[in-house]
Amino acid sequence: MKQIVAAQAPRGRPRQFEYGEVVERAMDVFWSNGYNGTSLPALLDATKLSRGSLYGAFGDKHDLFLLALDRYIADSLARVDVELGGQEGAMAGLRVFLSGYVDRTSGVAGKRGCLVVATTMELVAQDVQVAQRIRRFFKAMEQKIGAAFERAQSLDELAEGVDPATAARIVLCMVEGLRVVGKTGVERAMQQSTVDALLDRLTK
Repeated sequence: MKQIVAAQAPRGRPRQFEYGEVVERAMDVFWSNGYNGTSLPALLDATKLSRGSLYGAFGDKHDLFLLALDRYIADSLARVDVELGGQEGAMAGLRVFLSGYVDRTSGVAGKRGCLVVATTMELVAQDVQVAQRIRRFFKAMEQKIGAAFERAQSLDELAEGVDPATAARIVLCMVEGLRVVGKTGVERAMQQSTVDALLDRLTK
């Protein structure tokens, strides 16, 4: 159920806004500009809220950023579940998952980058709350990928001698590396060939 919040509009008239939509709009601004590069006027413009309404409902800029980061992480993990679980075979699911990363890290889409990667580079060293969230995200990603490789092993799809946990760590590092390389505007074919080369070596 969507959460509707009453914000105070000019002349005392209450204005209704949908909480999740405001967080999503703020997330878009942080994603494009980074935390330090996002100004309060930019957030007010994107969310269509007054300073008082924004602070009253969401706290300060840092509080809103944590909500936006949580939203981005939740969306990302939900997408991973769909991509890994939507195929009959485990390795087929991993190929769909990695192809999704190829799409998101190629061309114009790739230049925008990833909010998690950008936040890791910008804030993890000095922000404990952010660091905790990033660590949990990477751990959850590794566990989901590892479970897919374990399933592949049980289905006799995994190449001999491949350890599912090690393969999961390699893939995690690969997809986050694709995010970074994608910032340079690399072509899709190059990203896809990298993914295919790895999976071909992991598949029986």
